[in-house]
Amino acid sequence: MTDQRTLAHINLYAVLGALENLCELDGEAKALLAGKKPISIGISVKGGPSGTLTFKNQKCRLDDGCRPDCTVKLPFSSCEKFNGLFDGTTTPIPSKGFLQIGFLLKVFVPLTDILSKYLRPEPADMEDAEFFKISTILTMYVAAVAIAQIGNQDEIGRFSASQMMDGDIQMGVKGGPYATIRVRNNRLVVIKKKPDNPRALMEFASLELAAKLFSGEVNALACIGNGEIVMGGMLSIIDNVNRILDRVALYLA
Repeated sequence: MTDQRTLAHINLYAVLGALENLCELDGEAKALLAGKKPISIGISVKGGPSGTLTFKNQKCRLDDGCRPDCTVKLPFSSCEKFNGLFDGTTTPIPSKGFLQIGFLLKVFVPLTDILSKYLRPEPADMEDAEFFKISTILTMYVAAVAIAQIGNQDEIGRFSASQMMDGDIQMGVKGGPYATIRVRNNRLVVIKKKPDNPRALMEFASLELAAKLFSGEVNALACIGNGEIVMGGMLSIIDNVNRILDRVALYLA
């Protein structure tokens, strides 16, 4: 079972949040933003999350909350309507910044199309080494942030989060990239870099292994058994992270 409110948090913070990394990694994404004036898109979901995407200097940043001074505002009447943006059943109408519709259609939508190409890759595309690398990195960041959102919003995920002690959890691929899942008072937040002093860690042997894990091609327990996944520190924390990770696939399917 999944719920629409949790999915809305994942879609905003994990999926659209990956635009930050896409604009760093993909040349086509950078080219779309070349020469563009700074612009911010505020997203407000009734009964759900809100955030502001800022595009500046060919980079993207997602901040929590819909800023009053955003250039464009996209309001959604419900979590279901916002989630419909991702399956093509909802067409957003700006309540502010309608004159910036050109940016939405010619830059923002193409950026999300590129992101979707990486997050739902065709098998033939994954044969290209650079595409494979970017796809796997983006997927790892999406999965990490989704863990945090499920731990904070989903009923089953909140139970697992309630069993976690405060501290930083290191999640990543040997040699990078890494993400920090920070636990404070049973609330989870993700920082997209390696922690200085992790209380627990879960490290994949390679990008190839990470890609197979995220696509369900290999079993995590088997990889732990043969040493392809290294776990350390407070294993009770990792156990609860893995319980939440099991639910990530349900929401991102």
